[in-house]
Amino acid sequence: VQLQAFGGGLVQAGGSLRLSCAASGRTYAMGWFRQAPGKEREFVTVITWNSGNILYSGSVKGRFTISRDNAKNTVYLQMNSLKPEDTAVYYCAARIGTAQPMDYMPSPGMYGYWGQGTLVTVSS
Repeated sequence: VQLQAFGGGLVQAGGSLRLSCAASGRTYAMGWFRQAPGKEREFVTVITWNSGNILYSGSVKGRFTISRDNAKNTVYLQMNSLKPEDTAVYYCAARIGTAQPMDYMPSPGMYGYWGQGTLVTVSS
């Protein structure tokens, strides 16, 4: 499976951006991670393809919304009320294969496929 992420850019604090990630095939789940300069990769959110189960990290819950378009094998990340601390390279990731408890899904090891990353910069 190949993943292509789009939609990053520069936005002022309080603004919004929408990221998208298209997969070349069906997946069990697709998620978003982010990595700020000098920091480890951080889980953002995940959605399972069939059941639509969703998990958010505490730092984005209430501001970010993940959704999917089954027909297009595409997942979206609507980011509202952006803060400077949201600045990072955002990566989409996909898991193919067996289902796992949602509690496992924040671990990068759950995903076998990664997109190229798209930079989101939030200015203060």
